[in-house]
Amino acid sequence: MLVTSIPTLWDGNQMVTFRELHYSGAPLLLPNSWDVGSALAFAAAGFPAVGTTSFGIAASAGLPDGDRSSKAATAALAARLCRLPVHVTTDIEDGYSDDPAEVAGFVAGLAALGVAGINLEDSTAGHLVDPAAFAAKVAAVKRRCPDLFVNARVDNFWFAEQATVEAVLLRARAYADAGADGIFVPGALAPEDIRRITAGIGLPVNLLAHPTLTVAELGRLGVGRVSSGSLPYRAAVDAAVNVAVALRDNLPTPAATPYWDMQSRLLDFNRRTAP
Repeated sequence: MLVTSIPTLWDGNQMVTFRELHYSGAPLLLPNSWDVGSALAFAAAGFPAVGTTSFGIAASAGLPDGDRSSKAATAALAARLCRLPVHVTTDIEDGYSDDPAEVAGFVAGLAALGVAGINLEDSTAGHLVDPAAFAAKVAAVKRRCPDLFVNARVDNFWFAEQATVEAVLLRARAYADAGADGIFVPGALAPEDIRRITAGIGLPVNLLAHPTLTVAELGRLGVGRVSSGSLPYRAAVDAAVNVAVALRDNLPTPAATPYWDMQSRLLDFNRRTAP
Protein backbone atom coordinates (compact mmCIF):
# COMPACT_ATOMS: atom_id res chain seq x y z
CA MET A 1 0.00 0.00 0.00
CA LEU A 2 1.31 3.44 -0.94
CA VAL A 3 0.43 6.16 1.58
CA THR A 4 0.88 9.82 0.81
CA SER A 5 -0.45 11.83 3.74
CA ILE A 6 0.18 12.21 7.45
CA PRO A 7 -2.99 11.37 9.44
CA THR A 8 -5.07 14.08 11.06
CA LEU A 9 -3.22 13.64 14.35
CA TRP A 10 -1.31 16.72 13.20
CA ASP A 11 -4.48 18.66 13.99
CA GLY A 12 -4.23 17.88 17.68
CA ASN A 13 -6.62 14.95 17.99
CA GLN A 14 -6.47 13.30 21.41
CA MET A 15 -4.41 10.12 21.44
CA VAL A 16 -4.54 7.38 24.00
CA THR A 17 -1.38 7.16 26.05
CA PHE A 18 1.46 4.89 25.03
CA ARG A 19 0.85 2.78 28.11
CA GLU A 20 -2.85 2.40 27.26
CA LEU A 21 -1.94 1.05 23.82
CA HIS A 22 -0.56 -2.02 25.59
CA TYR A 23 -3.91 -2.74 27.26
CA SER A 24 -6.33 -2.33 24.36
CA GLY A 25 -7.31 -5.99 24.10
CA ALA A 26 -5.24 -6.60 20.97
CA PRO A 27 -1.46 -6.51 20.58
CA LEU A 28 0.10 -3.12 19.87
CA LEU A 29 1.88 -3.51 16.52
CA LEU A 30 4.98 -1.35 16.69
CA PRO A 31 6.88 -0.60 13.47
CA ASN A 32 10.55 0.23 14.01
CA SER A 33 12.15 3.05 12.03
CA TRP A 34 15.77 3.81 11.24
CA ASP A 35 15.44 7.40 9.97
CA VAL A 36 12.93 10.24 9.67
CA GLY A 37 11.70 9.09 6.27
CA SER A 38 10.76 5.62 7.48
CA ALA A 39 9.09 7.03 10.60
CA LEU A 40 7.10 9.48 8.50
CA ALA A 41 5.92 6.62 6.32
CA PHE A 42 4.79 4.60 9.36
CA ALA A 43 2.97 7.62 10.76
CA ALA A 44 1.34 8.22 7.40
CA ALA A 45 0.13 4.61 7.42
CA GLY A 46 -1.76 5.35 10.64
CA PHE A 47 0.37 3.66 13.29
CA PRO A 48 -0.19 5.40 16.67
CA ALA A 49 3.33 4.63 17.88
CA VAL A 50 6.69 4.23 16.18
CA GLY A 51 9.85 2.67 17.59
CA THR A 52 13.45 2.79 16.48
CA THR A 53 15.65 -0.15 15.54
CA SER A 54 19.20 -0.11 16.84
CA PHE A 55 20.22 -2.49 14.05
CA GLY A 56 18.79 -0.23 11.34
CA ILE A 57 20.35 2.89 12.85
CA ALA A 58 23.75 1.25 13.26
CA ALA A 59 23.71 -0.46 9.87
CA SER A 60 22.79 2.82 8.15
CA ALA A 61 26.04 4.22 9.55
CA GLY A 62 28.02 1.12 8.55
CA LEU A 63 28.32 -0.10 12.14
CA PRO A 64 27.42 -3.42 13.79
CA ASP A 65 24.49 -3.63 16.18
CA GLY A 66 24.88 -4.10 19.91
CA ASP A 67 28.31 -2.60 20.51
CA ARG A 68 27.10 0.73 21.92
CA SER A 69 27.86 2.50 18.64
CA SER A 70 24.38 3.91 18.03
CA LYS A 71 24.02 6.14 21.11
CA ALA A 72 24.52 9.53 19.44
CA ALA A 73 22.55 8.59 16.33
CA THR A 74 19.67 7.25 18.43
CA ALA A 75 19.46 10.44 20.48
CA ALA A 76 19.61 12.61 17.36
CA LEU A 77 16.88 10.60 15.64
CA ALA A 78 14.68 10.65 18.76
CA ALA A 79 14.93 14.44 18.86
CA ARG A 80 13.43 14.60 15.38
CA LEU A 81 10.89 11.80 15.70
CA CYS A 82 9.39 13.32 18.84
CA ARG A 83 8.06 16.09 16.60
CA LEU A 84 5.76 13.58 14.94
CA PRO A 85 2.13 13.28 16.11
CA VAL A 86 2.69 9.70 17.30
CA HIS A 87 4.19 8.09 20.37
CA VAL A 88 7.91 7.35 20.04
CA THR A 89 9.84 4.63 21.82
CA THR A 90 13.57 4.13 21.38
CA ASP A 91 15.76 1.04 21.32
CA ILE A 92 18.82 1.93 23.41
CA GLU A 93 20.60 -1.46 23.42
CA ASP A 94 21.93 -2.00 26.98
CA GLY A 95 21.76 1.71 27.81
CA TYR A 96 25.29 2.25 26.42
CA SER A 97 26.84 1.91 29.87
CA ASP A 98 27.30 -0.47 32.80
CA ASP A 99 26.60 2.38 35.25
CA PRO A 100 22.89 2.58 36.20
CA ALA A 101 23.14 6.31 36.97
CA GLU A 102 24.69 7.01 33.58
CA VAL A 103 21.99 5.00 31.83
CA ALA A 104 19.29 6.85 33.76
CA GLY A 105 20.83 10.19 32.85
CA PHE A 106 20.81 9.34 29.16
CA VAL A 107 17.21 8.14 29.34
CA ALA A 108 16.18 11.31 31.21
CA GLY A 109 17.49 13.28 28.24
CA LEU A 110 15.34 11.21 25.87
CA ALA A 111 12.31 11.67 28.11
CA ALA A 112 12.86 15.43 28.06
CA LEU A 113 12.61 15.27 24.26
CA GLY A 114 9.21 13.60 24.56
CA VAL A 115 10.13 9.94 24.14
CA ALA A 116 7.33 7.78 25.58
CA GLY A 117 9.27 4.57 26.12
CA ILE A 118 12.53 2.70 25.76
CA ASN A 119 13.75 -0.83 25.12
CA LEU A 120 16.59 -1.81 27.43
CA GLU A 121 18.48 -5.09 26.87
CA ASP A 122 19.84 -7.45 29.53
CA SER A 123 22.80 -8.38 27.33
CA THR A 124 26.05 -6.73 26.32
CA ALA A 125 28.25 -7.67 23.36
CA GLY A 126 26.05 -10.66 22.60
CA HIS A 127 25.95 -12.21 26.07
CA LEU A 128 23.57 -12.07 29.03
CA VAL A 129 24.56 -9.87 31.95
CA ASP A 130 23.95 -10.46 35.64
CA PRO A 131 20.19 -9.97 36.16
CA ALA A 132 20.76 -7.99 39.37
CA ALA A 133 22.99 -5.54 37.51
CA PHE A 134 20.37 -5.10 34.81
CA ALA A 135 17.57 -4.71 37.37
CA ALA A 136 19.62 -1.88 38.90
CA LYS A 137 19.54 -0.10 35.54
CA VAL A 138 15.76 -0.51 35.32
CA ALA A 139 15.30 0.80 38.85
CA ALA A 140 17.57 3.80 38.22
CA VAL A 141 15.66 4.71 35.06
CA LYS A 142 12.29 4.46 36.79
CA ARG A 143 13.48 6.66 39.65
CA ARG A 144 14.52 9.37 37.18
CA CYS A 145 11.62 8.88 34.76
CA PRO A 146 8.67 7.28 36.57
CA ASP A 147 6.21 7.93 33.73
CA LEU A 148 8.39 6.46 30.98
CA PHE A 149 7.41 3.02 29.66
CA VAL A 150 10.42 0.76 30.25
CA ASN A 151 10.36 -2.37 28.12
CA ALA A 152 12.92 -4.73 29.66
CA ARG A 153 14.38 -7.11 27.09
CA VAL A 154 15.20 -10.65 28.21
CA ASP A 155 17.73 -12.08 25.76
CA ASN A 156 17.96 -15.75 26.78
CA PHE A 157 16.34 -17.07 23.61
CA TRP A 158 17.85 -14.39 21.36
CA PHE A 159 21.42 -15.40 22.21
CA ALA A 160 20.64 -19.04 23.08
CA GLU A 161 21.97 -18.68 26.63
CA GLN A 162 20.01 -20.30 29.46
CA ALA A 163 17.27 -20.58 26.84
CA THR A 164 14.45 -21.98 28.95
CA VAL A 165 11.10 -20.56 29.91
CA GLU A 166 11.99 -20.92 33.58
CA ALA A 167 15.15 -18.84 33.18
CA VAL A 168 13.27 -16.17 31.23
CA LEU A 169 10.60 -15.95 33.91
CA LEU A 170 13.18 -15.59 36.69
CA ARG A 171 14.77 -12.63 34.92
CA ALA A 172 11.45 -11.10 33.90
CA ARG A 173 10.12 -11.16 37.46
CA ALA A 174 13.28 -9.51 38.76
CA TYR A 175 12.90 -6.74 36.20
CA ALA A 176 9.21 -6.35 37.00
CA ASP A 177 10.10 -5.97 40.68
CA ALA A 178 12.61 -3.27 39.67
CA GLY A 179 9.83 -1.29 37.97
CA ALA A 180 9.74 -2.47 34.35
CA ASP A 181 6.46 -1.75 32.55
CA GLY A 182 6.77 -4.46 29.91
CA ILE A 183 8.92 -7.48 29.11
CA PHE A 184 10.41 -8.07 25.67
CA VAL A 185 11.40 -11.64 24.77
CA PRO A 186 12.90 -11.73 21.25
CA GLY A 187 13.38 -14.98 19.39
CA ALA A 188 11.30 -17.45 17.38
CA LEU A 189 9.54 -19.02 20.34
CA ALA A 190 7.22 -22.01 20.15
CA PRO A 191 3.54 -21.28 20.84
CA GLU A 192 3.53 -23.25 24.09
CA ASP A 193 6.58 -21.35 25.34
CA ILE A 194 4.89 -18.06 24.46
CA ARG A 195 1.77 -19.06 26.38
CA ARG A 196 3.80 -20.06 29.44
CA ILE A 197 5.78 -16.81 29.39
CA THR A 198 2.74 -14.56 29.03
CA ALA A 199 0.90 -16.48 31.75
CA GLY A 200 3.87 -16.19 34.09
CA ILE A 201 4.45 -12.45 33.76
CA GLY A 202 2.03 -9.86 35.08
CA LEU A 203 3.10 -7.26 32.53
CA PRO A 204 2.56 -6.79 28.78
CA VAL A 205 4.83 -9.19 26.91
CA ASN A 206 6.47 -7.95 23.71
CA LEU A 207 7.62 -10.30 20.95
CA LEU A 208 9.22 -9.71 17.59
CA ALA A 209 7.16 -10.41 14.49
CA HIS A 210 6.94 -14.19 14.41
CA PRO A 211 7.95 -16.23 11.34
CA THR A 212 4.87 -18.48 11.48
CA LEU A 213 2.31 -16.83 13.79
CA THR A 214 0.22 -13.78 12.90
CA VAL A 215 -0.19 -10.83 15.22
CA ALA A 216 -3.74 -11.96 15.98
CA GLU A 217 -2.50 -15.46 16.85
CA LEU A 218 0.17 -14.00 19.12
CA GLY A 219 -2.54 -11.97 20.82
CA ARG A 220 -4.50 -15.12 21.53
CA LEU A 221 -1.38 -16.48 23.21
CA GLY A 222 -1.39 -13.49 25.56
CA VAL A 223 1.12 -11.22 23.78
CA GLY A 224 0.54 -7.50 24.39
CA ARG A 225 2.93 -5.96 21.85
CA VAL A 226 4.54 -7.10 18.60
CA SER A 227 7.55 -5.21 17.24
CA SER A 228 8.71 -5.32 13.64
CA GLY A 229 12.31 -4.96 14.84
CA SER A 230 14.82 -4.63 12.04
CA LEU A 231 12.60 -6.51 9.57
CA PRO A 232 11.42 -3.37 7.70
CA TYR A 233 15.01 -2.12 7.35
CA ARG A 234 16.25 -5.48 6.08
CA ALA A 235 13.28 -5.81 3.72
CA ALA A 236 13.91 -2.28 2.43
CA VAL A 237 17.54 -3.15 1.64
CA ASP A 238 16.38 -6.29 -0.20
CA ALA A 239 13.80 -4.25 -2.12
CA ALA A 240 16.44 -1.71 -3.13
CA VAL A 241 18.69 -4.46 -4.47
CA ASN A 242 15.77 -6.03 -6.32
CA VAL A 243 15.03 -2.71 -8.06
CA ALA A 244 18.64 -2.35 -9.15
CA VAL A 245 18.73 -5.96 -10.39
CA ALA A 246 15.47 -5.48 -12.31
CA LEU A 247 16.87 -2.38 -14.03
CA ARG A 248 20.11 -4.18 -14.85
CA ASP A 249 18.30 -7.23 -16.22
CA ASN A 250 15.64 -5.29 -18.17
CA LEU A 251 12.82 -6.56 -15.96
CA PRO A 252 9.70 -4.65 -14.83
CA THR A 253 10.32 -2.46 -11.80
CA PRO A 254 7.94 -2.37 -8.81
CA ALA A 255 5.56 0.46 -8.06
CA ALA A 256 6.70 2.97 -5.43
CA THR A 257 5.34 6.06 -3.72
CA PRO A 258 5.96 8.93 -6.16
CA TYR A 259 8.94 11.18 -5.51
CA TRP A 260 6.74 14.26 -5.25
CA ASP A 261 4.50 12.64 -2.64
CA MET A 262 7.48 11.78 -0.43
CA GLN A 263 8.97 15.21 -1.00
CA SER A 264 5.67 16.81 0.01
CA ARG A 265 5.62 14.68 3.18
CA LEU A 266 9.11 15.85 4.12
CA LEU A 267 8.34 19.48 3.35
CA ASP A 268 5.22 19.29 5.50
CA PHE A 269 7.14 17.69 8.36
CA ASN A 270 9.81 20.38 8.30
CA ARG A 271 7.26 23.18 8.01
CA ARG A 272 5.25 21.90 10.97
CA THR A 273 8.27 21.19 13.18
CA ALA A 274 10.44 24.23 12.45
CA PRO A 275 11.47 26.08 15.63
